[in-house]
Amino acid sequence: MLVDILPLVFFAAVCLLLMAGYPVAFTLAGVSLLFAGLGVLLGVFDTAYIDLIPNRIYGILINQNLFAVPLFVFMGTMLEKSRIAEELLSNMSIVFGRFPGGLGISVIVVGMLLAASTGIVGATVVTMGILSLPTMLQAGYKPSLACGTLCATGTLGQIIPPSICLVLLGEVISNAYQQAQLNQGIFAPDFVSISDLFAGALLPGLVLVLCYAAYVFGVALFKPDHVPSVSQREAGPGGWDIIQALARGLLPPVLLMLAVLGSILLGLATATEAASVGALGAMLLAFAKRKLDRQVLHEVALETTRITSMVYLILVGATIFSSVFRGFGGDLLIESWLTGLPGGALAATLLVMLLIFLLGFILDFIEITFMVIPLVGPILLAMGLDPIWLGVMIAVNLQTSFLTPPFGFSLFYLRSVAPPTIDTGAIYRGVMPFVIMQLGLLMLLAWQPGLATWLPGVLR
Repeated sequence: MLVDILPLVFFAAVCLLLMAGYPVAFTLAGVSLLFAGLGVLLGVFDTAYIDLIPNRIYGILINQNLFAVPLFVFMGTMLEKSRIAEELLSNMSIVFGRFPGGLGISVIVVGMLLAASTGIVGATVVTMGILSLPTMLQAGYKPSLACGTLCATGTLGQIIPPSICLVLLGEVISNAYQQAQLNQGIFAPDFVSISDLFAGALLPGLVLVLCYAAYVFGVALFKPDHVPSVSQREAGPGGWDIIQALARGLLPPVLLMLAVLGSILLGLATATEAASVGALGAMLLAFAKRKLDRQVLHEVALETTRITSMVYLILVGATIFSSVFRGFGGDLLIESWLTGLPGGALAATLLVMLLIFLLGFILDFIEITFMVIPLVGPILLAMGLDPIWLGVMIAVNLQTSFLTPPFGFSLFYLRSVAPPTIDTGAIYRGVMPFVIMQLGLLMLLAWQPGLATWLPGVLR
């Protein structure tokens, strides 16, 4: 009996230690090797699965697609550390200042660009919280609305390309799709690429941004006491000054994003090649604005190294975890459960989505991407699900999880930089309308999968 449930005990032990706050990469590797040793002692684990680990780790280190991770991180960090994002926010406030909810819409636009360039939820929420929250509160925004807008905007990096979240998810989904076809005896499998997932996530991401902006605009119209209007004097000059603000603040970073994303979607460059263009473009943009010096470059290099090291260490730990989990037959156990559900593919998808949503309360996107999706992805894809649709659904699902009270990561990140006068309950109340919008997007994707699959089909 113990042998049969050992994979579940193994998975539960990993989750409990992660919840206790132990480092993710070392927890995944250490607990996995500990259980592997226990399995050998009990005679229920084949050491061949351990022998495969060095080759798998080497494959990770030479994977060309993953080279895009440090380059995208460098691009986003350069935009943040050189204070281009701060300048972008001030210029957006000039442009949208006369519209109802203009400041909130400016925050959403800037947060979208910053989130897309990094994809790190914590970094985006903290940065936008420091830059924008005092300004929104000083302008008279209701604290709950200001906090909700910032939390929701910070999670956009999960779904707006090009972010490292989609790079990592695209790589895992691609491998899972190939594995599903090989398991079915298809030895000339179709491929999905990171650019396919970028294309699939673009329209749902833009729909979400428009919904956020429409909500803030609607609150400003119907509840002006929550979003005070800006007088002509406070809005600043107009006419030529607005054109200058657009050209100086919005156009350069938007052109950079379009160059990176457009080259990927049009097939002119791989994700790694486009990321290198983005990294160089961010440096040139900072240099042109006279915001690049040795100190900024030093900070960007350190932050890029820190985040990249974290991603690769977690990936190595997750590789060890998945090898040991398969050695115990955990993948076969999960497959028997999912394929044995009475509702078929629909019930299996709902169950996996619920599991991923709950795990999003205790694990970050990277851990879930590397731990869970390689185990359940091939099973779901073998049931006939579209890989691009599944990838976008997982991204939106995790984005919703990171925003949902009381455990959403985004809420804790904003709490760390919010003034003490704002209570946690206000943050929870503020995010609920945005959670409802994201749940609505999930239902829309389930009802109309073409929202995720149409653009990749056109671009192929």
